[in-house]
Amino acid sequence: MIFLTFILGLVANFIGYIPPGNINLTLTQITINRGMRQALRFITAFSCVEFFFTLFIMQAAQWLAGQPRVGTIIDWVMIFLFSIMGTITWLNRNKPPKPKYSDRESIRYGIIMGFINPMQVPFWMIAGTYLLAHEWILPGLFALCIFSLGSACGSFLCLYAYAHFAKYIQSKFALSTQIINKSIAALFFVLALYHIGKQVYLIFFKVH
Repeated sequence: MIFLTFILGLVANFIGYIPPGNINLTLTQITINRGMRQALRFITAFSCVEFFFTLFIMQAAQWLAGQPRVGTIIDWVMIFLFSIMGTITWLNRNKPPKPKYSDRESIRYGIIMGFINPMQVPFWMIAGTYLLAHEWILPGLFALCIFSLGSACGSFLCLYAYAHFAKYIQSKFALSTQIINKSIAALFFVLALYHIGKQVYLIFFKVH
């Protein structure tokens, strides 16, 4: 049962990181601009934080799901985050990559992004509540730790695949870093607009 709990966490979080978001888009940018070595350090640091992030969110999942305004708060946090990241990426779109990057810098960036990860909160609110309600995860801290360990491995594998895919796309189509940076900035802005549109819809159509 413990092994199944681990696999469940791995599969669930692997799926959770497939849609484009602030983490995998940031990783794509790091991979293109800094190379696989720095990307791997970012992924490793991020996945270590993901263990604690998942553990905390899973313990609070049922309580968070019962808060009526938590979804709205998360949307506005993501609007702010995507807008800032899109703006920074766009302003630096034409800057050439530095010849060398510090390993510590990529690790620190991975740790920071591990804590600034609002897109995973609604995912675990839904998935976590469902898994706990259907008793797919045994009660107790030990089972949640095993699940969170699987979650960390799932994020590592998915992001590692993203990094290799980013390098493949760059080499296959001979894309410049400027084109990729502009594309990533555009995606950040699109994600921000999506959440703005969602909130506008909820305010003007759902209420009435």
